[in-house]
Amino acid sequence: MELDAIEIDARARAIKVIICDVDGVLTDGGLIIDNRGIEIKRFNVRDGQGIRLWQKAGYEFVLVTARSSRIVQNRAAELGIEIVRQGTENKLAAVKQILDELNLEAEQACYIGDDLLDLASVRHVGLGATVSDGASDLRSNADYVTECGGGKGAVREIIERILKAQRRWDDLIQAYM
Repeated sequence: MELDAIEIDARARAIKVIICDVDGVLTDGGLIIDNRGIEIKRFNVRDGQGIRLWQKAGYEFVLVTARSSRIVQNRAAELGIEIVRQGTENKLAAVKQILDELNLEAEQACYIGDDLLDLASVRHVGLGATVSDGASDLRSNADYVTECGGGKGAVREIIERILKAQRRWDDLIQAYM
């Protein structure tokens, strides 16, 4: 059940970690596999810039994905994402473990997913989000549904929303003025 803007902002103020799925959130969900079996993923640079701003604010950005690929590890390294869980079918267990490791409560986490494997995690955290083209069951259970689709700036949209609610956005973008 999507929340109204006031409740989203209230929950956003408590967020200290964003835990994010990869395929369908940081990508459009499509997989390109060439004749040699080499997988290709397409990432949005605005999402990457948003992740860097999130980290600059002093927060953790975490990846949790059911699939495993070297591409995800490479993208995480490029963005300085230190906590990456690949091959994770039980995402809720991973989310709980990550929160324990970071000494954070569920209310301090935002989880962004796009499909049924993300449903329990979206419902567990303080701000559960999905992309506009996410699975219908996820959209109906998420607190926040982005305007952007997966791989099209949805992660950046959520990061901006949270940082603006925390009144951190204007200070973070001063370097670009």
